[in-house]
Amino acid sequence: MAASKQKEPWFLEINPNGRIPALTDTFSDGQKIRLFESGSIMQYLVARYDTEHKISFPPGTREFYEMNNWLFFMNSGVGPMQGQSNHFTRYAPEKIEYGVNRYQNETRRLYGVLDKHLRDTKQDYLVGNKCTIADIAHFGWVAAAFWAGIDIEEFPTLKAWEDRMYARPGVEKGRHVPDPHKMKELSKDKEAMERHAKQGSQWVQKGMKEDAQRQKL
Repeated sequence: MAASKQKEPWFLEINPNGRIPALTDTFSDGQKIRLFESGSIMQYLVARYDTEHKISFPPGTREFYEMNNWLFFMNSGVGPMQGQSNHFTRYAPEKIEYGVNRYQNETRRLYGVLDKHLRDTKQDYLVGNKCTIADIAHFGWVAAAFWAGIDIEEFPTLKAWEDRMYARPGVEKGRHVPDPHKMKELSKDKEAMERHAKQGSQWVQKGMKEDAQRQKL
């Protein structure tokens, strides 16, 4: 991403929006199919490959629709709001108090919805007491709550869910692909956080300028 390869023509053929994640697969007709947007990718992967419904539910069941409710809750709520909170908290070249407050507060509100849901249902996971793509979709964001200026300790039931996710062998293995996942370590090192934020800010500003230039062409 730092080299803007996601803006190159070959990648734009996979995702016209020039963003990750995106992938290609060989479809049932033997031809290549493109997938972009995390929710779409997850739905495709479980429909195509999770035939035993280990991280999903059979289509048409109540649990299937509830799983999709929470998957899209992340796609339309937690992801966009926390992403903006990350930007105004860590990457904006100047501190804009309104932007910081707006997106941190909205992220807290959404975390509160998750926390209450887990508390009220007394479930280990978001749906049916089974870890599904709804949980997987949320994990990366919740694990990086501090980066958005959110104290996960304010949400004890959600924090317990996060710990439960960290304890899963599959999560532990997958979170280090393609690079080591060091959010826990980063959260405890203020100097490293500042360095990481500075590097990220430079990359974000560079990307914004390049996008603006492309729009003029």
